[in-house]
Amino acid sequence: MFIVESYGLAVVLCFITMLCWGSWGNSQKLAGKSWRYELFYWDYVIGILLTSVILGFTLGSHGSGGRSFVEDLMQVSGSNIASAITGGIIFNISNILLSASVALAGLTVAFPLGVGIALVLGVFINYFAAPKGDPVILFIGVGLIVLAIILNAIASARHNSSGQSHNSNSRKGVVLAIIAGVLMAFFYRFVAAIMDLDNFENPTPTMATPYTAFFLFACGIFLSNFVVNTIVMKRPFVGEKVTYREYFKGSMGTHMVGVLGGFIWAIGTALSYIAAGKAGAAISYALGQGAPMVAAIWGIFVWKEFLGMSKTVKWFLASMFVLFIAGLGAIIISGAN
Repeated sequence: MFIVESYGLAVVLCFITMLCWGSWGNSQKLAGKSWRYELFYWDYVIGILLTSVILGFTLGSHGSGGRSFVEDLMQVSGSNIASAITGGIIFNISNILLSASVALAGLTVAFPLGVGIALVLGVFINYFAAPKGDPVILFIGVGLIVLAIILNAIASARHNSSGQSHNSNSRKGVVLAIIAGVLMAFFYRFVAAIMDLDNFENPTPTMATPYTAFFLFACGIFLSNFVVNTIVMKRPFVGEKVTYREYFKGSMGTHMVGVLGGFIWAIGTALSYIAAGKAGAAISYALGQGAPMVAAIWGIFVWKEFLGMSKTVKWFLASMFVLFIAGLGAIIISGAN
């Protein structure tokens, strides 16, 4: 299987993760013009599962290092399978809430708030479970990103108070983003725990390679969606309930937008797990969770979610980007020490 051999390459993969995690929401915005997010989410989850299978039989099955995908899958213990699937269930609940938040409050608000909270809590959880890197510099980086999240929240509040986009749906979106962020902080650890992060070349028996771990995680997302998303379809956070009949009436183009969104997110997540062997789970997770900055760029410059913003709001947003970049830089440096 493909194994990362250097910290530098691990950082590059983590930056790709950040771009993917911050960009998949665009597919929801595109589909949302004619498609409820509950229906979009089915295609998104299918995209994740398909990508995990493709990666398993390609990168996970070729090369001289480690166990091949099928061989590895057959020897994983039941407890490790359960851990990865649990991670998938937790992620699925949190991501459905985040998708609802994007639909209600927009990319620029939902991602920095929800994913930012997940970043802060997740780094602590992953670092203390598997310490790697300089903790002082790492947590300074996290602190800078916390400040960036606060500035984004202030910018959103100021912009909304101007009367241009203030409504009850936006407030509900903020609440959902907070809940999603807290839940999202926990999913990564359940998956990282089943991988032998210190030895991808010869993994401990009953533990999994990144490719197998990601596939099991994707199975947890897909299987839990039959319960979680069905409930949300029947009791949506906003609007009328939707049915499976409506899903099957969707055009191929609309379905493929959702599958593309799942593919983008899945590639980013898989690379994060692959990079964790050299970067460590906490640093790999933290770098990927710089996604709010990417999402905010999309929201501001492409989707015009802050159209007509005041100079004060512009200053807050500019400061948010500076702090995010500084925080990510500190996290990278922490891993090199």
